[in-house]
This record gives sequence, structure tokens and C-alpha cells, in this order.
Amino acid sequence: MKMFVCIKQVPDPNTAISKLDPATKRLVRSGVSLVLDPGDESTISAAIKLRDKVGNSELVALSMGPASAQEATRRALAMGVDRAILITDPALAGSDAFSTAQVLAAALKKEGADLIFCSTESTDGYTGMVPGGIAEFLGIPQLTFAREITIEGQKAIIKRVIPKGYQTIESTLPAVITIASGSYEAIYPTMKGIMGAKKKTLTQMSLADLGIAATQVGEAGAHERVLSIGKAEARAAGQIIKDDGNAAQQIAEFLQRYQLL
Repeated sequence: MKMFVCIKQVPDPNTAISKLDPATKRLVRSGVSLVLDPGDESTISAAIKLRDKVGNSELVALSMGPASAQEATRRALAMGVDRAILITDPALAGSDAFSTAQVLAAALKKEGADLIFCSTESTDGYTGMVPGGIAEFLGIPQLTFAREITIEGQKAIIKRVIPKGYQTIESTLPAVITIASGSYEAIYPTMKGIMGAKKKTLTQMSLADLGIAATQVGEAGAHERVLSIGKAEARAAGQIIKDDGNAAQQIAEFLQRYQLL
């Protein structure tokens, strides 16, 4: 079985304060520490666990980004992924979630993916739209918020996290599976894994390799645009009610004013 895990390089959420360039309205990535998305580390762990359980399978890390994203793919390889693919092209700069899903789906189709793992959302964009976009472009099912995964023949079965427990759902393969946050503990690369990653294959692809025109992606093909950037409004001071004998009446009036009664 050919399994893929989609990963992303992001500004380190533990050390970097996200900033937007006022001219381009894009996230500033220069001058900050860039890392493999922490959420993707848990997703990679889920994929590795299933690969080892199923057996006779290959797990490939797939990423889209600048050449510097090789560092993130190398970490995935050190964690235990078999090989990696990085889609990098100058024309991809400014791509929105739609274009990102389109490009990743094209690579997955070319590779003949049977099972595709994604995090629910990235820690820099938080749109959560890319996994569903991949499934839509490929015309395959998407199973969301998985905390346990089982493969039976050509069928995927997951326990899906819901507010009061979980649901057991299934679909035919190929399929996209998103992993619920906190469901899998991240694997930390060992020295053996880090050294072994240097011998594993990291392939780079361009838009030309995928048969996608530059006008379909990047700013030229974006369906979403950031129109303006502004600071969040300062939180107003709350109302303090002193109990001078009529506090209950003041609270009731407050609740009634905001239609909370």
C-alpha cells in the first residue's frame, strides 16, 4: 500500500510571533525559526504506526513550499518516513488553500496514493480547508478527526472524535484521513534516524512535472485575497457591580439588556 502524509514547514509557534508583511499581506517567514508543523509530527506518528501494522507498505512525506522546506521533510524522514517529495516552484508564492490542495492532489494522483494522512489544520494558516480540497480534487472520501485507524482489505475504518465520544465510520480506499489533535504522541528522531535520513530519497517536483500552469496557482490563481490588515481591538474593561443592596437587580438588568434572560 502507498501511504502519504502531507506536511508543512511553518514559523516555530514556540519561539516566533507571527507577523504579516503590510505590502504583500503574507506571513513573514524570513528572520524567524522555521520548523516542521508540530501538528504534522503527530500525524506522521499516526501514519508510521499504521504502516508498520499493515505491513508491506511505503510511507511518503509530501510537502509544498520553498527550497528551505527540505529541512522539514528531512525531519519527517528522520522520524521514520520512507521517502519524501517536495513541490517547489517560484510561481507557487502566494498560493491559497485552493491552489495548495490542487497542487498536492496532482502529485498524489501521479504517485498513485492509496491512503493520504493530513493534520486537521496547520498552525500558521488555520484554515483547515486543504485536506477536504485534496479529497475533492481526487474525487475520494475524507474521514475526519480520526483517533484510531484500521485497514481491512480495501476499506479504512476510523474512530472519529465527536464532542461526547466517538463515531466508528468507514470508507473505501483510496481516502484522505485527518488526525484529531492529541490522538497520537509525536515520535522524536533518534540519532540513528537522523543519520539514516541522509540516505533516504528526497525528490523535488516543479509545476511543470505536475502539468500545472503557473497562472493556476500563486497570486495569479488565488481564489482568496487578503484585502486589509488591522490590529485586533483592545478588549474593553468589564463592568464591575458592587453589592450595595441592589446587585441582583443590576445583574438582571444587564442580562436582560443583552437578551440573556
